[in-house]
Amino acid sequence: MPRIIRRPAAKRDLVEHFVFIGETSGVEAAHRFLESANATLEELSRMPEMGALRRFPNPKFADVRMWRVKDFEKHLIFYRPVKDGILLLRVVHASRDIESLFRS
Repeated sequence: MPRIIRRPAAKRDLVEHFVFIGETSGVEAAHRFLESANATLEELSRMPEMGALRRFPNPKFADVRMWRVKDFEKHLIFYRPVKDGILLLRVVHASRDIESLFRS
């Protein structure tokens, strides 16, 4: 069974998106977001090479990949492939300054 390791920042991201979507679009939409995010993460854990390799200036992020949350395409998943799954780093909205999140 593939595994998904969630970093604390990624857990916070998911909660913040859930709350924001709930406040702006309703609780049903927020639950759909979490369901879609979890389904997308499960798919990535089975096929970790599926995401696009991102190029960040800091070489310690050379192996970071990105994929969109299904049905919430402006929400981006950043992760690393690991043995038997993925390490979830962040889940961010596409409007964010993504480069700044991966500087240090």
